[in-house]
Amino acid sequence: MSLISVRNVQKSYRLERTDTPALMDVSLDVQAGERVCLMGPSGSGKSTLLNLIGCIDTPTQGSVIVDGEDTGRLADARLSDFRNRRMGFIFQSFNLIPVLSVFENVEYPLLLQKVPAKERRARVEELLGKVGIAEYARRSPENLSGGQRQRVSIARALVARPRLVIADEPTASLDHATGSSIMQLMVEMNESEGATLIFSTHDPAVSRYARRIVKMLDGRISEDGSAA
Repeated sequence: MSLISVRNVQKSYRLERTDTPALMDVSLDVQAGERVCLMGPSGSGKSTLLNLIGCIDTPTQGSVIVDGEDTGRLADARLSDFRNRRMGFIFQSFNLIPVLSVFENVEYPLLLQKVPAKERRARVEELLGKVGIAEYARRSPENLSGGQRQRVSIARALVARPRLVIADEPTASLDHATGSSIMQLMVEMNESEGATLIFSTHDPAVSRYARRIVKMLDGRISEDGSAA
């Protein structure tokens, strides 16, 4: 069974009393452990599809099944718990909590899961070491570079050992060299941690880090195949 199964999904947004389609009849299957890139220009539907897979939004029509759960049928509390336990998120804007230290930002998902303090500390220290920022554990995210903040985001996304990691344009706010190092780190984490990785980009240089590329255009999947 696929880890992600999107079936005949449509998504529209109400803008000025008019329904504006963002996705039209999209179907997609992703297997556990895959590394998939959603590629396409701005407005092609990449972020909308990621939001549906990540249970941040719901489809207008169709179904989104993740890890055997039809996410559209989960109550809000159950959906929030499902998202916290099964998924990790990496955003282009980092989405770190400025009043918390690097350590506390990475620890936060484990607090939501009520993981014991000793295990929390061990997991956070392990991930900070893996992403190469252990020495910045007590710093505020605001005192880090963009690349360092994204490394914190990666550690936070992986600390709860999710089945699925979703990254929306993870290198868009970084320079080329930093973006390349971040993508290489995400590949290494995908291979060592075994979490399925699905990320979006409009940059061909970033898409080469995927094993499979799903191209999107005007709210539809236009091409789906193995990366060269």
